[in-house]
Amino acid sequence: MFASHADKLTFAHGIGGAKDLPVSPELAIAGAVAALTVSFTVLAVAWRNPRYDEATSGRPAPSWLSAVVDSAAWRVGLRVLGFVVFLYAAMAAVLGKDLLTNPFFGMYYVWWWVGLVPASFLLGPVWKAISPVRTINLAFARLSGSDPDEGVFTYPERLGHWPAAVGLFAFVWMELVYPFSTELGPVRLWSAVYVAVMLIGGALFGSTFYERADPFEVYSSLVGKMSVFGRRGQQLVLRSPLANLDTVVVRPGLVAVVAVLFGSTAFDSFKDSSPWVRFVQSTDQSTYLLNNLALLVFCVGVGLVFSLGCVLTGIGDDLRHRELPNRFAHSVVPIVVGYVVAHYLTYLVEVGQQTLIQASDPFSDGSNYLGTADLTVNYGLSYHPTFLATTKVLAVVLGHVLGVVAAHDRAVRVLPKRHQLTGQLPLLVAMVAFTVGGLYLLFAA
Repeated sequence: MFASHADKLTFAHGIGGAKDLPVSPELAIAGAVAALTVSFTVLAVAWRNPRYDEATSGRPAPSWLSAVVDSAAWRVGLRVLGFVVFLYAAMAAVLGKDLLTNPFFGMYYVWWWVGLVPASFLLGPVWKAISPVRTINLAFARLSGSDPDEGVFTYPERLGHWPAAVGLFAFVWMELVYPFSTELGPVRLWSAVYVAVMLIGGALFGSTFYERADPFEVYSSLVGKMSVFGRRGQQLVLRSPLANLDTVVVRPGLVAVVAVLFGSTAFDSFKDSSPWVRFVQSTDQSTYLLNNLALLVFCVGVGLVFSLGCVLTGIGDDLRHRELPNRFAHSVVPIVVGYVVAHYLTYLVEVGQQTLIQASDPFSDGSNYLGTADLTVNYGLSYHPTFLATTKVLAVVLGHVLGVVAAHDRAVRVLPKRHQLTGQLPLLVAMVAFTVGGLYLLFAA
């Protein structure tokens, strides 16, 4: 991926490693483990009953805000905005030159993939509101006189979010492993396949397909549960992020989704770490093969560690054991958000600005269509390494603490009384392992 330089873009997602993090790694890891342990202890003493209830949590949003958000003009405006950006990116992809200065790369890897997280965190499920594939499906339905929410078939419940997990893995594979991820042809093809699959799925299964199988809508909707905006029925309400997070619908494949999101971010740090680079250079095996295996191991490993932490609760019959990982998977969402902030903050801010500058010249011919070509990138974050280091460590630690709180509230609701505390210990151990591993990678990359 890109590193931010005005004259040249190099594709490297790394967070810069210890040279950018003037904080003792031992102190950061010890502090994080202590924070998790203290948080769990406090929760065990003071949080004996579930506090989040979708039917009662939150208060109605101001009437003026509800009127704006629920208006047809607002919904149409967002659809138009999303579709205009989509058409502009498609124009750069189809007619632009195969150069790293083509803004399509930044729109694809930075604005779309990374930018989706802060946008959803602040505003809710943004992709659902602006998705161009939903807009195209809606237009086809209007032209044919059909209902865009209804498809030819009923979406199989057993599929759940598994297609979204596969789609997310396909994206991170393209981004992190595929050796030609900075060439226009493969990225353009990936995008075309995504649009085609989404349109076919929408035609067959209606809007349910997007809610459960669109990798970007599922991702955006999960992160959007960390915002303060939610719904009680059709009413817009303001909730605490954790109360909103508790409303995540439990479906098959939810663990797979969060495992891919978390595992791929961890792998992105790991592949630039000194131990992995030395290992790859010392072996005769193909680097491409090793990176493929490592990405798969990270994603599957996260899912297995989390699932194991959930099922080792001794609660009774096997059916309940199998249900627990998906029922607790929402608690990984704050951890994912924390790692995205820690890993991609500089990348999003600096390369995001660079993409806006390049967007004025989609054909690399010196044009300035948007009037942004003469802007310069502000590298303020990179010039303040202590602030950057503190922000990254705090993001990881806070994400895990919020994850522990979310898991505890779910535990006191679904676990038998005698297992509400002891049953959480394996999951706490798993989260401590995630914290230690994540901070190690943060410093080692």
